[in-house]
Amino acid sequence: MVISAKRLLNLLKAEKNPHTALALFDSATREPGYAHSPHVFHHILRRLIDPKLVVHVSRILELIEIQKCYCPEDVALSVIQAYGKNSMPDKALDVFQRMNEIFGCEAGVRSYNALLNAFVESKQWDRAESFISYFETAGISPNLQTYNILIKILCRKRQFEKAKRFLNSLWENGLKPDVYSYGTVINGLVKSGDLLGALAVFDEMFERGVETNVVCYNILIDGFFKKGDYMRAKEIWERLVMETSVYPNVVTYNVMINGLCKCGRFDECLEMWDRMKKNEREKDSFTYCSFIHGLCKAGNVEGAERVYREMVESGIFVDVVTYNAMIDGFCRAGKIKECFELWEVMGRKGCLNVVSYNILIRGLLENGKVDEAISIWELLREKNCNADSTTHGVLINGLCKNGYLNKAIQILNEVEEGGGDLDAFAYTSMIDGLCKEGRLADAASLVNRMDKHGCKLNAYTCNSLMNGFIQASKLENAIFLFKEMSRKGCSPTVVSYNTLINGLCKVERFGEAYGFVKEMLEKGWKPDMITYSLLINGLCQSKKIDMALKLWCQFLQKGFTPDVTMYNILIHGLCSAGKVEDALQLYSNMKKRNCVPNLVTYNTLMDGLFKTGDCDKALEIWNHILEERLRPDIISYNITLKGLCSCSRMSDAFEFLNDALCRGILPTTITWHILVRAVMNNGAST
Repeated sequence: MVISAKRLLNLLKAEKNPHTALALFDSATREPGYAHSPHVFHHILRRLIDPKLVVHVSRILELIEIQKCYCPEDVALSVIQAYGKNSMPDKALDVFQRMNEIFGCEAGVRSYNALLNAFVESKQWDRAESFISYFETAGISPNLQTYNILIKILCRKRQFEKAKRFLNSLWENGLKPDVYSYGTVINGLVKSGDLLGALAVFDEMFERGVETNVVCYNILIDGFFKKGDYMRAKEIWERLVMETSVYPNVVTYNVMINGLCKCGRFDECLEMWDRMKKNEREKDSFTYCSFIHGLCKAGNVEGAERVYREMVESGIFVDVVTYNAMIDGFCRAGKIKECFELWEVMGRKGCLNVVSYNILIRGLLENGKVDEAISIWELLREKNCNADSTTHGVLINGLCKNGYLNKAIQILNEVEEGGGDLDAFAYTSMIDGLCKEGRLADAASLVNRMDKHGCKLNAYTCNSLMNGFIQASKLENAIFLFKEMSRKGCSPTVVSYNTLINGLCKVERFGEAYGFVKEMLEKGWKPDMITYSLLINGLCQSKKIDMALKLWCQFLQKGFTPDVTMYNILIHGLCSAGKVEDALQLYSNMKKRNCVPNLVTYNTLMDGLFKTGDCDKALEIWNHILEERLRPDIISYNITLKGLCSCSRMSDAFEFLNDALCRGILPTTITWHILVRAVMNNGAST
């Protein structure tokens, strides 16, 4: 019995898999005496819009021609739209021009709009604008959909002011723009980064009585979250919740959960999660993955595990991205056992990719599990999973940080010889490791190897080597490398300048250090807080305190706000120069500027006051430490003990020693040396 077209259409509608549906269609085509109906053609063509299936459209068109099946414009429209979505405007144009020949129908405004959109999707602006003028020649009156496509063209060309004027002109000419008209402009403005402009257009919709939809809300919420503007994202969400005709959908919840996780607002995430349950909104894989990823990043692995178990129990497909997030979370929490248990599950389900290997190797190395990391690296090669530059960078960096320098060199050599992917991170990690071991000749030769293997030299690499030279007191080599950077097409950064300035200040070559600051300014780089801190510290170390104070004033005049480290540098410099009153004045200004002193600040001031013999003021500073609920350390006690002993206040010194022991702070060799020396000098006995 020959299948009927109606029966086939019902079978096709019931089949969710488009590949199976196409096979069913082809099977019916081969049946003798069977001919497809326009409805069947229309259904199958609409399902071929997928990039992997669009190739079959041409043979379906041939079949329509062979059968001489006269179809309505809707069928032709689905073909033009399929080609348009897949950036095949020439094929769309060919079908448009042969509509009568293939389908036996004439092109109406919808087909014109579909072809116009095909040109837009392929970014063929000239063809699109040329085709618009053809509308009038062909006697086709543009409709709102046509104008919406014109708005899309303007937004794609980033001509947003023109797009907004075009919206106004539609109103002036009696045409009412719809949610799509406004949504296109809002989406374009958000993607361009003009969130406030997008919000103004959104507000205009309400002013003009245009019904909005949840998509517009989602675009704005997502845009504000991506820009880090939590408050405005929350405001848009609250406006949506207050709406009576528009409701949050699963995409809205996904955007909110993802955004709140990235802002670290996990309590609100949980509220959103509960709200989804209450409103019976089904969570999809993205919802679960976003929440799991956010919880893992925040270190709440137990919470992530609970969400993961709920995901599995709900029957939601767990993809490799979610598994990777869990592996990363376990590694961050040091849960290596759980990590390997999940790894086995991933292996059984065939859910491992190179990112999975990269995450696990990095996590194991960060937890000091070097042998296990090397085993995973070897497993990756056995499984014929292609390692990428990230794999090699993570492995080499981790081995260097764990002190396995020779193993890192061995792997680097193997990857180079095998033609594997290596990026600047791998080389920089290796160079940094060699510099820390004092192997500067090997580090320098590695810079040359980078170039030979097509890996472009960058500032990070040069900064590591420069720092290595400076640590080894090879300042001239560092200066030479700095000057070579520009010649090799690698522009120095602020860090490069700071590294060199630090080296010059350490050997009191302040004239040259200032010369490099001047060069920074000439090249458009602005000295930062670190630059000034290095210079001030160098001047203080060299007892050039007046120059340091002058530079401090320049720093403040330029509008910079000093941090506690910078204050501590200058306070230490003033105390070392015997200018303790000036140091106390700076300490007072520090508090006025809302910069909170730390234990280093108080220790420095106490030391300075004790050295001038002002024990009472020094002990006042000790009281400030306790008032600020700071925990004195052994340095605090050593300073106080030494100061009290120098003032011959031995009994007070021993009281402070008992206080340290009561607080669980153990004396050091320095502590005993201070006390023994004081006892001997005072001729006392214990």
